[in-house]
Order: sequence, then structure tokens, then C-alpha cells
Amino acid sequence: MTTAWRRAMVYLGLGPDEEYDDYAAQGDLGDRGVEPMAPVNRPAAVRPTPATPTPRPAAQAPIYSTPPDPVEGTSVRPVPITGEDPSKPRVRAVPQRSNARAHVVIPTNFGMVQEVADKFKAGQAVAVDMGQADRELSRRLIDFLSGMCYGIGGDMEKIGNGLFLLSPVGVEVPADERRRLVSELLGD
Repeated sequence: MTTAWRRAMVYLGLGPDEEYDDYAAQGDLGDRGVEPMAPVNRPAAVRPTPATPTPRPAAQAPIYSTPPDPVEGTSVRPVPITGEDPSKPRVRAVPQRSNARAHVVIPTNFGMVQEVADKFKAGQAVAVDMGQADRELSRRLIDFLSGMCYGIGGDMEKIGNGLFLLSPVGVEVPADERRRLVSELLGD
């Protein structure tokens, strides 16, 4: 069993270097009834020249129904998308909704984070008031919510003492809505 492992290690290149020179002599050939070759002792300076590779036939070019039109001296051609006007840009701007009214959540346990995440994923701004949460719960909620904002895409900002505003991409909460949230939730 040890010799099989040793042979495998040598075959994979994990064995000692001196065993590579005479690998063919001690290989599996002797086990199959074939006489192993005698090791060839060559001087270190003389190495056999590698055989020159034979050229492979060139791959046949793909057949097009119409010849490709070169674009500014290249062989690249644009592929039109069916059903769309190729002259119009494919990237569209995300419309900003500035009249967004924030959904208010006052969490008392960590399970309420699902309500915040559902509203945020639906594209609605969420105001989270940590006033009734203890320090440990508050820390866990902030960690989760900041990760959610980063992962889904959006912004999380502190707008008051323990009051956080989460706004998804494309949603802008106006300044008067921010002031309303601070005054209602914090009593300022």
C-alpha cells in the first residue's frame, strides 16, 4: 500500500526530485508484465531538444448570413436587439421620488426588523426610532439595517438621537418630511 501512495505522490510531483529521473523505470510497467526501461543517464548540460509542434489546421470562420460590417477599422459589429431602437440608450435613469413619506417603525424586539426590510425592499423610506430598544437590541438592529442598506442599495443616516432614516435607491426624503419625523418622534 505504501508503494502505491509513493507512486501517486511521485506522479503528482510531490515526491523527492531524484525519483523523477527514473520514474519510467520503476513505474507501473513492471506490474503489467512489461519490462521497464533502463534509466538513461544524461549529463546535466545536454538536454533533449523539444519536438517542434505540428501546426494545427486553422479553425473555419463562422458563416454569417450577411457579411459583418467593420466598425471604424475593426471586425467588431454591433448586434441589434430585437424590439428596441438601437439608437436609444439602454441605460435608463432611476426617477427620483421626492414626495416620499417615510414609514415609521419603533422596534421593541429583533423580529420587527422584517417589517423594516419588507418596506425598504418595496422601495419605501423607513424611519426607525430606537428610543424604546435597549442598548444590545439597538446595536443588533443598527448592524442588520446598515448591512441591508449596503446589500440592497440605499442610504442610512442618523437624523436624530436614536432616529435613523433608511432610504432606498431612487427615493429622496424631502427636508420638511425629515423635520416632521424629528419633531413627532423625538419631540424636538
